Formats: sequence, C-alpha cells, structure tokens
Amino acid sequence: MFAPITHVLGARPNFVKAAPVIDALEGTEQTVIHTGQHYDERMSEIFFRDLGLPEPDVNLGVGSGSHAAQTAALMVGLEQEFTERSPGLIIVYGDVNSTIAAALVAAKLQIPVAHVEAGLRSFDMTMPEEVNRRLTDQLSDLCFVTSPEAIGHLASEGVPVERVHFVGNPMIDTLLKNLELFDTAAARATYDLPDRYVLATMHRPANVDSPETAAALVRRLHEVADLADLVIPLHPRGRQVLLGAGLDDHAGVHILDPLGYIDFIAAVRGAAAVVTDSGGLQEETTILGVPCLTVRPNTERPITITHGTNRLVTFDELVPAVRKALETGSEASRQQHRTPPLWDGQAGLRIAEVITRWMSE
Repeated sequence: MFAPITHVLGARPNFVKAAPVIDALEGTEQTVIHTGQHYDERMSEIFFRDLGLPEPDVNLGVGSGSHAAQTAALMVGLEQEFTERSPGLIIVYGDVNSTIAAALVAAKLQIPVAHVEAGLRSFDMTMPEEVNRRLTDQLSDLCFVTSPEAIGHLASEGVPVERVHFVGNPMIDTLLKNLELFDTAAARATYDLPDRYVLATMHRPANVDSPETAAALVRRLHEVADLADLVIPLHPRGRQVLLGAGLDDHAGVHILDPLGYIDFIAAVRGAAAVVTDSGGLQEETTILGVPCLTVRPNTERPITITHGTNRLVTFDELVPAVRKALETGSEASRQQHRTPPLWDGQAGLRIAEVITRWMSE
C-alpha cells in the first residue's frame, strides 16, 4: 500500500494536465487540493465538470494578489494541509504560483515532489513563470518532460538523469480524449460566433499590465478585426486594462466571458487562426492544425514551432502574419504540421507507471 498522493492544482491549465494523471492513478489513494488561484467559477469549477475531475478534497480559496502575497498565502495553506495529511508524494503541474509554493513547502517538510511539465524554458527571467519552472525542477524528485529539448535543459542545470522521465504531454491526452465533444457548430450557435473568425487570448503581464503596451496591442487587434471578426474570451487578468484601451470599440471585436474547456477548444477548433500569448494554446493548436500566432518574443514550447503550426510574432508582425494565415487557410497548416513525439494520448499512463514503480522502490 502506497502512502497517499496529493495533487496541487491552482489554474485552469493545471486541471487539463492533471485529469489524465489522476485517472491513470485510479486505485491509488489520492487527494486533490485546489488552491483557488483561479477562483472565478468560469475559470475553475466548470473545468472540473468538463474534464470529469473529482471534486477537490480541499479548496484553499487563496484568490488573487501580488506574487509575494499570493505565494505566501499558498504556502501557509499548503503547509497546513501537507502536515495534516502526510502525503507520500506531491504532484505539481506547470508553472503557476501554486506550483512553486507547493514545491517549496514539500521540500521544507521533506516530502517528495513530482513535476509534470518539467524542463520547459523560455530563458526569459522577466517571466514569473520561468522563475517558477526553474525552481520547481530543482526541488523535484521526479521530472516529467513533455518534449525532448526539456531533457537537455534539465541536464544543463544539473538535474540528475535518473530523476528525468520523457512521458509525452498529458494536456494532449485530455484534448484527444475529448476530441468528439469539440463541436464548432454548437459553439457558434451558443456564443453567436461568425462563420469566419480569428480567436484571441491575451493575459501575459508583458502584454496587458502596462496601459501603454495594452493600447498598442489593442490597435493591432483592431487591425486584425479589419481582416476578419475577432473573438476574444477575456481573462480576468488584463480585462480592465484592455477594455480601458478601447478593445471593444470595434464592430468586428466579439468579447466573451471566459469559457469552459469544451466550449473553448470547440471555438479554437473552428477558428481560421489563433492569436495568443498562452503556453498551452500553442500546444493545442499544434494538434488541431489551427494556425497559431504567439505574441511573445520567446516560447518555452519551441516544439510547437518545429512540429506544429505556431509562430512567434511582434506587435508589428501580427497583422501581416494573420493576413497570411487567412490566405493560406487552416487546411494547409493541418497538412504541414507533424505530431511531436509521444503526444499520443498516453502520457497519463506513462506518468502513472513511473510513479507506481518509484513508490514501490
């Protein structure tokens, strides 16, 4: 009998990655802690329903705040939970503040940590997520990597090779499992979407925290909307700044509230192109074959460029890139892209096998 496993989830990308792992570990005693880092019902609870995740055993309800305040509150709450529950392994996902907070607390309490999606690097230390990734990997006993280049990143940082396991991408497990549910026609009808549209998501601090930068971004998004209708589910982060910059002052811009997983990916699947600064969406469009334009100077997921449909663009490059994508079409992108290695829907099973063997030993 293994000591219990505790999953720490804080934001919607964590839920998508955790679902196949929790499912594959069925029969093992598991606890799910939802930190409440994403606390809006549309940002968290609906994802549990869409993904068939068990209701969290605990919801810390931490909410938003500065990085220091949020991480401190997370650590206090998680320390109490870990102390009371005595887990044999903590599993963390991705690169959000909940991830690094759980890894720090577990390390202090000498509880082993497994990091799902280890080794990704943007090499941009101005990104809070990059700080979280690097530190979490140093504290982890098991590093589960989604793509081959991550193995080299961990090796160069001195992570022992026996800790590193190339398992594939559990986010893609969830995508493939639910593929038949992504009904583009239903999403169009439900949200009154136009027949042809570009879908956008924007929430990175570098793009939305500064009013000046947000205003420049909004000008480019309006130019995109001149080419095709722009559908943008607005993340709570940056909503006020983007609306303040006049995002909705264009007839071709359709602003939606955050969507659940099924509806969101259905909308992505039906888009002529995607404009984003998200990490996970670069991966999902790679599998769906939808042209993706990532408004960032770097990506921690370069495999989505070499194997997928993704391209990095500046503000100035965005509109010409969208025009080209609209002219070329999604079908050409689907024919050109290749599926990255082990993105086959079996990552959750591989992770469970490694964990079971490791805990047995």
